[in-house]
Amino acid sequence: MKLRDAIGAGLVYGLSVFSIGFVLGAVRTLLVVPRTGATAAVLAEAPIILYISWIISRRLIIRFNVADKAASRILMGGIAFAVLMLCEFGLSVSIFHRTGGEFFAAFASMHGALGLVAQVLFAVFPYIRLSRPLQAEGSCNS
Repeated sequence: MKLRDAIGAGLVYGLSVFSIGFVLGAVRTLLVVPRTGATAAVLAEAPIILYISWIISRRLIIRFNVADKAASRILMGGIAFAVLMLCEFGLSVSIFHRTGGEFFAAFASMHGALGLVAQVLFAVFPYIRLSRPLQAEGSCNS
């Protein structure tokens, strides 16, 4: 197992999805939440970010040549999840002036729990791709 490949892919995967999620989160918070409420807004956003994550995971597995082994894919997803959570925590504390306790308490709400489930799914995507041959998915950005 080439640890460097899985670690690099995980870092880029986590930062890429965080960046896209930051933009989608701003749209969700500013435009969708006031109209639908937080839970409905997360339910609307989650499929979009998960679809994007699915595409990005494939591209990075290929780009970084991440081994087709469970350990490599779990490492990639674990690193990506850690990066994503650290970025979200940093954003919460530095921009929104929340405490660490407030950050973690937010996961107890319905919309927070749904968001966490989506984040866990994002982290599992590299592993799930073990059972889906990358070449068989065609060139439609899958």
